[in-house]
Amino acid sequence: MKRVLCLLCAVALTALTACSSGANPSPSAEPSPSASGEPSPAPSQSPIPSEEPLQTPSSEPVFRNPLTGLPMEEDTAARKPIAIMLNNLKAAMPQQGNSRADIIYEVLAEGGITRMLGVYHDVSGLGRVGSIRSARLYYLQLAMGHDAVFVHAGGSPEFYETQSAQKLTTIDGVNGPYSGSGIFFRDRDRIAGNHYAYEHSLLSSGENLTSILGKKGLLGDHKAGYTYEMSFAEDGTPAGGSPASDVTVRFLANGKSTSFHLGSDGYEVSQYGSAYIDGNDNSTVTVTNVIILQTRCTVLDDAGRIAVDLSSGEGWFACGGKMIPIYWEKGAAEQQLRYYTVDGTPLTLGCGRSYVCIISQTGTVDAN
Repeated sequence: MKRVLCLLCAVALTALTACSSGANPSPSAEPSPSASGEPSPAPSQSPIPSEEPLQTPSSEPVFRNPLTGLPMEEDTAARKPIAIMLNNLKAAMPQQGNSRADIIYEVLAEGGITRMLGVYHDVSGLGRVGSIRSARLYYLQLAMGHDAVFVHAGGSPEFYETQSAQKLTTIDGVNGPYSGSGIFFRDRDRIAGNHYAYEHSLLSSGENLTSILGKKGLLGDHKAGYTYEMSFAEDGTPAGGSPASDVTVRFLANGKSTSFHLGSDGYEVSQYGSAYIDGNDNSTVTVTNVIILQTRCTVLDDAGRIAVDLSSGEGWFACGGKMIPIYWEKGAAEQQLRYYTVDGTPLTLGCGRSYVCIISQTGTVDAN
């Protein structure tokens, strides 16, 4: 029988160790005089071969991915990420390139279906990514919170009205100057043994995105003053949490669900009754952090398109087999999502990828 989690009362949160923390070496002591008080004898004049001091390699990486807290070889923390709209209809499965996303946002679209927004700090070496589908205003607002380059294929009337009014640059595979730029291509036989409907065939690739967007000057550093504010710890398991080795998220009453099972490498994701895989290598998408945000969703038109309130609300955070209630807020479109424990302390995530489910007020969360 389904057990719906309710928000717990305020819980005490023990301090988590930041994943960049490390012990500072103690300063070397001053040499002490000899016990007799006499000066120490002069060192021998005989030549003694000197040895280079052993260099102890630091256990702390110099650079970290701002979206995951994981080590990076280069300092690219100031680089804008790329946010890509991913088709999530069952008929379009599997997606490609989804396992490489640093953050996946799964949000309702219309008619009870969901789409994903994959946010990538680095798409070099990504391979194929897609299939890419149309945007809604709230997906754009999530991308704007990351100061990201937003990649999509078409969009709702509300999206285009806002984009035009605010003169926002997005990378559209259906309309506008980037549709024929070479960034996008179609492949109706993109997965061996499957032939897809035309609307499920639009793809891009890490190579195309890096090369063409770079030449057009659309990649580069964040706007002045922007920093992604999330904190990470090597072990992000929340103190005092309830059991959450298995979590099932239903996006609205009797609607689509996504499940998370804690394995050896993190939460393995499944949907539509099977593993949520990356069609590039058949790997199961696995994440460290599961974040569920509950909010108001309002139907806008006869097509069933919805508005999603991204101002603030309540939710849950699961990591390492434990779950706690949280509070979240975003506010203005360009503001980033911020997460807090119920006592108001900023949430610390575990180092690794995150999966964010944004569900309706009738949606439910079951965990055990």
